[in-house]
Amino acid sequence: MTQQKHKSAPIRILRIITRLNIGGPSIQAIKLSRRLDSAGFHTTLVHGQLGPDEGDMRTLLSTEGLDIISMPILRRKVDPLNDIRTFWQLLRLLRNLRPAIVHTHMAKAGALGRQAAIVYNTLWARNHPVKLVHTYHGHVLEGYFSAPKTALFLAAEKLLARRTNTLIAVSAQVRQELLKEYRIGREDRFQVVPLGLDLAPLEAIDNTARRDARKQLGIPEEAKVIVWVGRLTPIKQPEVFLDAAKLIKLRHPQAIFLVVGDGELRSEVESKARALEMANDIRFLGWRGDLEKIYAASDLSLLTSRNEGTPVAIIEAMAAGLPSVSPNVGGVRDVIT
Repeated sequence: MTQQKHKSAPIRILRIITRLNIGGPSIQAIKLSRRLDSAGFHTTLVHGQLGPDEGDMRTLLSTEGLDIISMPILRRKVDPLNDIRTFWQLLRLLRNLRPAIVHTHMAKAGALGRQAAIVYNTLWARNHPVKLVHTYHGHVLEGYFSAPKTALFLAAEKLLARRTNTLIAVSAQVRQELLKEYRIGREDRFQVVPLGLDLAPLEAIDNTARRDARKQLGIPEEAKVIVWVGRLTPIKQPEVFLDAAKLIKLRHPQAIFLVVGDGELRSEVESKARALEMANDIRFLGWRGDLEKIYAASDLSLLTSRNEGTPVAIIEAMAAGLPSVSPNVGGVRDVIT
């Protein structure tokens, strides 16, 4: 009797992210899912609903071929009744899929996804419990919410960290803040896993690319160009960029400023540009799928965030050969050293 060799079934991962908005967390969730699928795993990527005025990462990064579940009930906004419904929906999904690993990204998905997995382990998977992994792409413990709400989030993070097998920080500085400043998790459970980014198109930028980019964007060769890339949200402080632009313009009258991104503050920031009499000097470009062209046309990258996990905009700018200026927050010091 001949024996047939059976290929072992792939290890199933349930990856949960609050939303696939444009930014580092979505890039990592999509790329990890794709790469791990080719390495003997099977990932189901669950994502929630985008917020108002948020760009969709899938317009810039393909998700073709991935096992993706849209869960519109999963939302960033804190809503106790809706969050309870989301918890039960995630718990049902766990019972149906029976994954070996649950990996969560972003605060809301991290909270609800891990709670659901803990209950699942307790009631249905005592003998073969799901392994819990959570990635901190930064944190929401500074600059996001009121003091009482922040205290509640901190308490929840501490409790969940005790039940999480592996905690991942996207930079050494984020890990240090979580461990030492906020006392979240144990040192032996933390790993630092930087974002994986395809920087080859940016590293290929040369003088010819610069001339071509400026010509296509209608920017004079002699102009000094300062670029800001990010979500137009309070944590990114785009209004600070406008204040800086006003000061720079006094010293460099030919300077041009590019704002790449979108978000809830766009109309407010555009109004401020007009109030500063800078409407002709600041160009609002929205989200772009050709960032290499934008960086090629620029001379300097400026970041104004109040908090950062891994500053993707700085990494991209430096790969393109641009000097970058930023406040010393989050993972910035791990990049600019």
